[in-house]
Amino acid sequence: QVQLVESGGGLVQAGGSLRLSCVASSETFNFLVAGWYRQTSGDQRELVATISTTRATNYADSAKGRFTISRDKAKNAAYLQMNSLKPDDTAVYYCNAKLISGGVATRDYWGQGTQVTVSS
Repeated sequence: QVQLVESGGGLVQAGGSLRLSCVASSETFNFLVAGWYRQTSGDQRELVATISTTRATNYADSAKGRFTISRDKAKNAAYLQMNSLKPDDTAVYYCNAKLISGGVATRDYWGQGTQVTVSS
């Protein structure tokens, strides 16, 4: 079992920046694909970015050019640097970690979420 704890959310003005952190309870995290998802009230949870165990990254179109995902294996952690924030980025952001085997997620872990609010 891997527990994920997010931090770094808050209130920021449009155009500002935030850095989200996700710290895992176990170094098993370093063998998982890490990702950030977000969810607004009434909507489905959507992918923001993922980073593989080899640090290959993938971004949603809405995040490209503004957000950067990274990970630190020594700290069992992943981060999401968010720049040029827009009011549309307002959501609860969730850290996720998946064990991928044969192209299928056989383990799926979620944090409790951190609120990001961007004012106009």
